[in-house]
Amino acid sequence: MSNIIDQLNAEQMKQDIPAFSSGDTVVVKVKIKEGERERVQAFEGVVIAKRNRGLHSAFTVRKISSGVGVERVFQTHSLAIAGIEVKRRGDVRRAKLYYLRDLTGKAARIKEKLG
Repeated sequence: MSNIIDQLNAEQMKQDIPAFSSGDTVVVKVKIKEGERERVQAFEGVVIAKRNRGLHSAFTVRKISSGVGVERVFQTHSLAIAGIEVKRRGDVRRAKLYYLRDLTGKAARIKEKLG
């Protein structure tokens, strides 16, 4: 029984997901359906958390929009995600960057990973 579940999960997992981690700036292209037509919307921000659970993996992206912090949780293997693009690698020492919620301006910057 367990083998059947594992096999179904493996079939539904996406294979074209780039390697990214907390602190990286990513652009997530999300498919949005408005009535009859479907369009792709880009959401760019910093990955502040990543949850690795196979098919149920998720990651949280945070951006500042018009001076207001916006966080969005994406399911990694969702069909609504058209693509993920890594813009820059961040050099951080934590897996969860929830402390960025309390920081504003230059204090919320993340150093770029070199090399």
